[in-house]
Parts: sequence; C-alpha cells; structure tokens
Amino acid sequence: MARHAQHAPTVIPAVPDSPGSWEQVATREVSKALLYFPPWLIGVLLFGLGFVFHVTLRSDDPQVVAWTTALITGCVIGLTGLTWHQSHARSPVGRLHTTLTTLAGGLWVCAATINGPTSTVTGRLMLVGGVTMALSFNIRTVIRTKQIDVAGAVTDPLGFLFGRGATAAGMHAVQARTTRASAHKVEGAVQLEAGRQTADDLTKKLPYVESGIGLPPGSITTSVDPDDASKARVVISDPRVMKNPIPWPGPSAPGSSISDPIRLGLWQDLDEVAYVITGHHLQVMGKTGAGKSIGGAWNFLAEAVTRDDVAVFAIDITKGEQTLGPLKAALHRLETTKQGARQLLGEMQAKVKERTDQLAAKGLQKWVKGCGLTYWILWLEEFPDIFDALSDKEQEQFLSLVKAIRSAGGTVVLSLQRSDYTQMPTLARGQLAKMCFGVDSAADASFGLSEQQDDAGCRPELWSNKQPGMAYLDAPSIPDERITMPMRTYAWGLDANGAFNDERANAALRAHAAAFPAAYKKVDPGTATLSRLDASALTSPAPLPALDAPELPNDEDADDEEVRNVAAEYLATDDPDPDVQADLDDEIPDIPDGEPPMTFAAPDREMTPEERGAALMERLQELWDDGARDFSSGDLKPLWESTDVSRSWVQKQLKRLDKAGVLGGYDDEAQRYLMPTRPEV
Repeated sequence: MARHAQHAPTVIPAVPDSPGSWEQVATREVSKALLYFPPWLIGVLLFGLGFVFHVTLRSDDPQVVAWTTALITGCVIGLTGLTWHQSHARSPVGRLHTTLTTLAGGLWVCAATINGPTSTVTGRLMLVGGVTMALSFNIRTVIRTKQIDVAGAVTDPLGFLFGRGATAAGMHAVQARTTRASAHKVEGAVQLEAGRQTADDLTKKLPYVESGIGLPPGSITTSVDPDDASKARVVISDPRVMKNPIPWPGPSAPGSSISDPIRLGLWQDLDEVAYVITGHHLQVMGKTGAGKSIGGAWNFLAEAVTRDDVAVFAIDITKGEQTLGPLKAALHRLETTKQGARQLLGEMQAKVKERTDQLAAKGLQKWVKGCGLTYWILWLEEFPDIFDALSDKEQEQFLSLVKAIRSAGGTVVLSLQRSDYTQMPTLARGQLAKMCFGVDSAADASFGLSEQQDDAGCRPELWSNKQPGMAYLDAPSIPDERITMPMRTYAWGLDANGAFNDERANAALRAHAAAFPAAYKKVDPGTATLSRLDASALTSPAPLPALDAPELPNDEDADDEEVRNVAAEYLATDDPDPDVQADLDDEIPDIPDGEPPMTFAAPDREMTPEERGAALMERLQELWDDGARDFSSGDLKPLWESTDVSRSWVQKQLKRLDKAGVLGGYDDEAQRYLMPTRPEV
C-alpha cells in the first residue's frame, strides 16, 4: 500500500513565492489587508449617507420629515428582509449577524437624517456601534474557512476547493468545511442552499465542480447526510492511484468467522475494502478481461476458505477448472458439467428446509455465528450458461433456492458479463447486491449498478477492461459514502515490475488453497453430505491428519513413485565394502544353517504415533535451522536408526505434509523435498 501512497497528490498544493520577490510579498500582504477593509468602508458610506440626507432633505415642514422618514424606514425593512433571504445558506449565527447589521445600519441612517450624523446620540452610536460591527465582521473574516495563511497554505482545503469549484459550477451558495483530512483524502460536510438544493443536485454537478477545481474526473464522491437534507458528505481523493495493480497482502483474518468482514482490495482513498458477505446474495458483473474472475472470484473465495465456519460450493460449466480450478483443494465441491451442476443445485435446494428447521429449533430466524451450521457460499461462474442448462422445473427450484437459502445460512453469488433480462431472471436480480467491474457501455453499466450508483453517475464503462480489478460495490455492509467510490481488487502473482503474470498468479492461488484444504475443516453433517469429500474427512477437527504408526510396505507402496525413490537413494550411495557387488535384482542367497552371523539390536526407544510425528517435525526443523532449504529422505536417517520409525512411514508422512502445505513441494529431477519456510504444524 505504501507503494501506491506515493501517487496520492496533495489535494490543495501551496504555491510558494519566488525567493526574493518583494513585489509578490507586498501584493499578497495588501490583498490580505483588503479583506478587512470592507466593513470600515461601509461605515464611512453610511456616515456620508446620513450626512447627505440630513443636509439635503432637512425641512421645518413636519409632513416632509414624516414621509421622508417613512420612506427610509420602508427601504430599511426591505433591505433587511432581502438580507435575511439571501443569507439562508450561511450558518444561523452568520445569517443573524448579517441581517441585524443591515437593520442597525439602516435605522442609524434614518436617525441621522432627522438629528444629524454628529449629534450626541447618533454620533456616539456610529462611533461605538459602527466600530463594534466592523470588528465583528473582521473576526468572521479571520476564521472563515477560505482564508489563506501567511505561508500560502489553505487552512480548510475542502472549503477552498468548493469555494472555487462550486462557484464555477453555478452553485454560488454552497459552503463546505473539512471534517477529516489525511495524506490520501479529504472528507467534509457541504452546506447546500436550503429549500433549493439537495445532495442529488450536488452529485449531478460534480463533473463541473471537478472541472472548476482542475481535479481529475472521479476525484469527488458524495453521499447524503442522514440528519439534514440540506447537507451532503463529500470525499476528495485521487483516482490515479488506482491505475496500477495492487498486490494481494494475504488473508485478513484466517480462522475467524465468515460473518466478519473480508478484505477484497482498496478503495480509491486507499482505505481497505471491508465487506460482510453473509445475509444477502451478490451479482458480480463485468466484461471479459475486466477482472470479475481473477479480481472478484479469487479475492472473495481466497478470503472465504480461510474462515472456520463456511463451506464453498462452486459451479463453472463454461470454463471448467480454468477459473476456479486453482482453488479446488479449498472448495467443498466444484462442478464443471451440466449434470453435476443440476445435481448440486437440486441437493442444496432439498437441504434448505432441514437447515431452517434446525435454526428454528434454536429460536433463530436466520444464521448467526456459532449456531452450529456451516455457512454456505454457492459461487456460480458464468451464470447464464448454468441457468440455461436447467430444465423449467429445475429453474423454478433454483429460484426457490435463491429465495430461501439466505435465512438457511447461505449466500448465492452469480457472476456474468451482462445482467439483462435475457441473462438474469428478474426475480433473482431484485434480490442481489451489486458489484460491477468494467463494462462496454453506459447501457451495460445500468445492469451492473444499483439505482443509487446509477443516479450518482458511476461510470464503469470508462475502465472497460483496461484497468482489470476496478469495480463499484453496493451491498448491505458497505457505507453509503463508499458505494459510489471506485475500488480495485487485489492482484495475484505480480512480477518484480508489478505486472500481472498468469502462471505466477495460478501458482500462488494453488498454494493458498493447499494451505486451507477443505478436508481439514470441520462442518455440520448436512454440509458434509453435499461435499465431494467423505464425511469422515470433513468432520476431522485436526488441522492436519494424524501421523500414522509405522506399517510394513505393501504392494501400493511398491508402486508409489516416492517410495521407489528410496531405492534410487541407496543406488547412489557408496558401497561400504567394495568387494561386495550386488544389484537390486540379484538373488539373495539363504543363510547357512547354524547360528546367524549377527544379531539385530532393538531400537533405542519405542514411540507412540504422536511421538513419531513430533520426532519427524523436530528433525525437519533441525535441518532448517542448520541452513538446509531442501532435503532427501536420506537426511532423515537418524530417525530409523534410533527409533522404530520406518522409511516407508517417513515417506508417507512427507507426502502428507507436502499436500498440507507444510513443505514446498517435491523436485522430481533432484529427488529432494523443498522447504521454503521453517516447517510448522
């Protein structure tokens, strides 16, 4: 993330003056001084107006004095009302201050017209009251958010931006203030023109505001203030930080519940995307190459399989195992044929009532963490092909599954390229949250965005498939201010230059799945019956299979490639007696009758299965600590020389440890196991 932080611009850059430029310094200081001058100038003008009225309109005729005073009073009332109306977008204090100032100034002119501006009463009112009013406006100027300090930096970045951009966009009464600022974003509250503007009006004007400020398109996102319809919340960030792939940082909370947020990527302001997938269904849409599979499916499922209380069932009859195959070890079932897809959906639909009854027996209306049932995620890749493969009755059953599985503890994710009525049943689409990757056109975008995202002007067609992984997300757990903000999902298998590498990505995902195999996850019996694994494997609570007791080799061992490698190690070992020459196929002669030529010592110690496993791990860690990063079974010779562990047992356990991800694979050419990290169980 730090790599991307360097792209985040300073939203309001301060432009320093040229060193030694006294003209610029003087101009700046004079400009600042002029900000305090208007209230005093208005006081002088009022004094002059009162003097002129008193001199030119003075008369001994009471009628002249009466109608002149009445006329001035009427003008004062009119100006006061206009001031109150025009200052409605300001704060209540500012509005009252401006209106009372207008009223007081008008009444003073009326009094000065009758008594003269320098009489005892009017003169002192002007001296004391006028100075007070002017100073009060100067104080407001000092603390106004648009004021620039002596260093040329903006005191309130958001206020400055909207003061310039909103005015240029024709929204002159809009005022903004910063509520939070960081290196990557500025958050704030915007006061709109009450009774005339709403947050939707500001949203429609955002392109013009960005143009007036000179920001990149998409820099500003807005949301409604839930407490005041005349206000809006805004976030300013830099969309350019999303142009480069973001490497996957690893699972966010392995071993926790699926009801906890999963981490899919970064928002445009570089905050992490925290999404709770439980309790609703999701539509993932995007054109080919936009990242809905490697950005959407891979990140969703790579997080999900690390959680303890969830099982993932997946179907892809279009691409087979190309997309989801690397995750196969961590999936409880992956169907790639039409028949298999129909069977899985039918079996799941038949299990729904059983699950809801189990929840009802516990007094629950929906699945909750710790309820005893394993949560289901049903991932349907290229959904239109799956739905078309179902008969009319099966389609009805599927729609029934979508409606009922949510309360039974399940989420259905439908991934497709275009969610129009020909590809997606209307009944299903109405129940789906929306995740939209890049699309071809605005028409396509309307099928992938929620109504609120569409109204806010979200434009995934700008990405197309040129920025894979870019997306919008509107789901129950996503805050309102985020649903219109772009995000970028993590990328797998980036090379040293930060570019996507397909082979590295697949290898990384396979290794991740192997580290969280479905066979080692404890699930409820109903889930176990749906799995492609047998129930005993699924319900085993151990993170790794128990290490077996030593056993004699059998015919299966003889055919095992890794057991055959044991013979290869012996063939490569120097014969301790050069006079004795033999081959594996040579016949072994019987020992002559009589006393055997030697006796065989019993092992130094006999061990339980648990002790054998601990001894094996201890030896592997000893090799690692001594600097070894790979080994052959011959390096484990001390085990069968001093214990009752056999070579065939060791070979089996190494194979199982490799499958579980404790080891890093087997190099067939070198005939050695790899240890990329210190072995730990």
